[in-house]
Amino acid sequence: MGSGFEAEVRGGERFEFGRNWQSFLSVVDDERVEQAKRAFREILGTTSLEGRRVVDVGSGSGLSSLAARMLGAKVVSFDYDPSSVGCTEELKQRYSTNDSDWTVERGSILDRSYVARLGQFDLCHAWGVLHHTGSMWLSLYNANLLVADGGELYIAIYNDQGILSAFWEIVKRTYCSGWLGRTLLTPLFFTVFFLAGLAIDLLHLRDPRRRYRDHRKLRGMSLVHDWKDWLGGYPYERATKERLVAFYENLGYELRNYVEPPIGFGNHQLVFRKLSADGEMGAAHE
Repeated sequence: MGSGFEAEVRGGERFEFGRNWQSFLSVVDDERVEQAKRAFREILGTTSLEGRRVVDVGSGSGLSSLAARMLGAKVVSFDYDPSSVGCTEELKQRYSTNDSDWTVERGSILDRSYVARLGQFDLCHAWGVLHHTGSMWLSLYNANLLVADGGELYIAIYNDQGILSAFWEIVKRTYCSGWLGRTLLTPLFFTVFFLAGLAIDLLHLRDPRRRYRDHRKLRGMSLVHDWKDWLGGYPYERATKERLVAFYENLGYELRNYVEPPIGFGNHQLVFRKLSADGEMGAAHE
C-alpha cells in the first residue's frame, strides 16, 4: 500500500494531505479541540457519544477522532496517507496516551476486505475524504458497509458546480503535477483568496482579522491550511445534494440532517440514518 501511495504522489495523481496536517498540528490547542467537539454535537444533535462506536474514515489530522473520543465514543481511525496516520497517532499521544478505546490504523476505504474486517459502527464519520479517493462512488458505497442498522453516516462531499468545478479540477491537477505547478499556483491563488476575503469583509464592514481568528470555529480548522488543502486536494470529485441523497436512500438510509455549502463549491454536510431491513430504525438509537 505504501509504495502505491508514494507512486501516486510522484505521478501527480495524489495530494499529500498528511504533510499539510503535520503543519496544522503545530496550531492545534485546547480551544480548537473544543470547537471540533462542538461541531460534532451540533451536526449530530447530541451532547455525548458515550457508549457508541465510531469509525473515522480518512482521519487526517486526527482532530475529529480526538473530538469523538473526548465525547465518550470508542474510536477506530484510519487513513490511506501514512503521514496522516502519523498525525492521528501524535494527537492520540498528546491527549489520550495508551488509550485502548482508540485505535489508529493504516487502511483504504476502497479496500473491501479491509472494510469488512473493521465490522460495523454506530457512527461512520468521513468528512471531506471520499471525494479524494479517486473512486468516490465506490468509497461512498463502502462507507455504508461500516454502518450498523440504526447507525449514522456523517459525510461531507464537494458540491458539483459544473464548469466551475471542472476549472478547479484542472487547477488541482496542475498543483499536484510537480514543484513547478506548486510554485506557480501557490502565490497566485493564496493572493486571490486573501484579496477576495479582504474585499468581502470590507464590503460588509467587518474586521478582516476575524476571518482568520474565527475560522477555528469551523471544526477547529485553520484558514491557511484549508487554503492549501483546497488548492492541492486531488483526486477531486463532486456531487449534487440530490444525487447523494438518492444514492443513500437506495441503500436504505434516511437523511437526518443537512448543512449546505457555505460557498458554492464547498462541502455538502449530510447525516444519514441507516434503517433496518423492515424500514424501521434499528435498536442502536432507540
